[in-house]
Amino acid sequence: MSTDTPHLGKHEFAFEAQVPVRWSDMDAFGHINHARMVTLMEEARVEWLLSAGPEYQPLIKSAMIVHVDIRYQSQLRHEDTPLQVGMWIKGFRSVDFTIGYEIRGSGAPVDGKAACVAATQMAVVDVEAHTLRRLADEEKHYLASWSRG
Repeated sequence: MSTDTPHLGKHEFAFEAQVPVRWSDMDAFGHINHARMVTLMEEARVEWLLSAGPEYQPLIKSAMIVHVDIRYQSQLRHEDTPLQVGMWIKGFRSVDFTIGYEIRGSGAPVDGKAACVAATQMAVVDVEAHTLRRLADEEKHYLASWSRG
């Protein structure tokens, strides 16, 4: 984890996405299917990362998922659309960073308990050499600005 001072408050997000729930995202019990939740998180994450700007495209285009962790705390259904997906950087090391997620149904209070909390660990790779690469100092600074206190 970086020693840089985080720039976000404890309950703030670096980015918030509104992700629509499709009928095909539901399982036989009327809940959002687990595999589809991973896809909905991806849609939110891609929207956030693409918003970073051209100076951070090397970081964005070279990040690949190495681990996904999802914990459901309540049900999410089709009528909860669009999902409110708040994201921030949970931490970073020399070759990877972890994105945190809080996912709530439409209209749910941001200060209330999230229906789903999750994280994706992203490794940074040298696309040409097919190896891990180290985060540059400016990338670490940028990630720190998206971190919570």
